[in-house]
Amino acid sequence: MDERLGAGDLGAELGERATLVQFSSAFCAPCRATRRILGEVAAMVDGVAHVEIDAEKNLDLVRRLGVVRTPTVFVLNASGRVVRSAAGQPRKADVIAALGAAVS
Repeated sequence: MDERLGAGDLGAELGERATLVQFSSAFCAPCRATRRILGEVAAMVDGVAHVEIDAEKNLDLVRRLGVVRTPTVFVLNASGRVVRSAAGQPRKADVIAALGAAVS
């Protein structure tokens, strides 16, 4: 996928070095854990932003990116290009490793 996302797509500014984009839904228990994990990682790494998007309210973007379940996480580099994506609750170590690909 050679997709680029910007502030207009996300409703928030991109991180200086990378952005963690999380698609969530209202009654998704793993989404809450994912929010915590991504928030912790973004707080640990300078220049990384975490943006959470309500999948039900952003169906055009969900379809464009092929999101089929929540949570789904996209890792964007500084220019907003998708460098990694995964569905399901991530492990913190995997998020940190994926960030390595985005900021290098």
